[in-house]
Amino acid sequence: MLEGLLTRQGADLVLDYKGLAQRLTKEQAKYQPEVGSHPHLVRQWLQACSILPAKWVNRIFSVGGITWAGEQLHLIAYMYADLQQNDDYRAAQTELKSGAARLEILYEDEHLLVANKPAGMPVHGANKGQRNSLDVAVAVHMLRQNDPIIVRHIHRLDDDTSGPVLYAKNELAQQRLDEQMRNKQIERSYIAIVHGKLNSKKGTIREPIGKDRHQPKRRMVTPKGEEAITHYELVESGELYSVVKLALETGRTHQIRVHMSHIRHPLVGDYLYGGNTELLSHQALHGSSLSFIHPVTGEQLVVEAELPAWYAEIKQHITKS
Repeated sequence: MLEGLLTRQGADLVLDYKGLAQRLTKEQAKYQPEVGSHPHLVRQWLQACSILPAKWVNRIFSVGGITWAGEQLHLIAYMYADLQQNDDYRAAQTELKSGAARLEILYEDEHLLVANKPAGMPVHGANKGQRNSLDVAVAVHMLRQNDPIIVRHIHRLDDDTSGPVLYAKNELAQQRLDEQMRNKQIERSYIAIVHGKLNSKKGTIREPIGKDRHQPKRRMVTPKGEEAITHYELVESGELYSVVKLALETGRTHQIRVHMSHIRHPLVGDYLYGGNTELLSHQALHGSSLSFIHPVTGEQLVVEAELPAWYAEIKQHITKS
């Protein structure tokens, strides 16, 4: 409904209020407040029509974030970072001065971006403002665009897993994308190289995952764990190694690594779960694509990330095996 009706002006999303009227049902249009009406009436109507998330509309109303400029309705949506106080942006400024490499951005618009995370980089650091983190790399990217807004990741990848990570640029996008995550509408596909030859061409692993009380960094299949569902499909197989495509229904910590180890096909390079590190020093796991509904336009987006260099190198061993 909102496609083409929202544009950014500074910290605001500007809604084409008259343009919106052309897309309403008769019932919605019947109660649409006049241009210039009190923000309280606008808030009630927006909530009743479910045009925008009620939680967001309530919050911005409480801080005076619903205002009029002529016939345009302004909704505060972006938050500018305090460059002296925000940990990620403080680290980003240091990175920028030292000539930080450019982060590969797979998709970007006014509402969101998708960054291609390299292996070996955490999404967010163990300490606030950790320089070698994707959050800081994204902050560097925003500084280069002279647009230091708070940008929040919607999901994560393990430190040594490469691939696309989705970020929301404003609160509207964040709330709608968070809802998609809760409703399992964001689809994440992965490519992995595992040890051994799989007996089945495809299958589903439904095994609960919980913490390993003997090793804090590990997770394990346990009856007391949380529900975890992983779908896999064999792409190519040799005697020693196999290429597997995977999709997650749930997003438990180390889920793919735990599940593949559980069926006795640990990932190459994954020492924590039984993989051999002779060919690779980290798990051979890459996020190949990310699919989600655009939070404003409603368009189905599929963002793909090219396979990393290690994939071709290890794949040669499959042909030889």
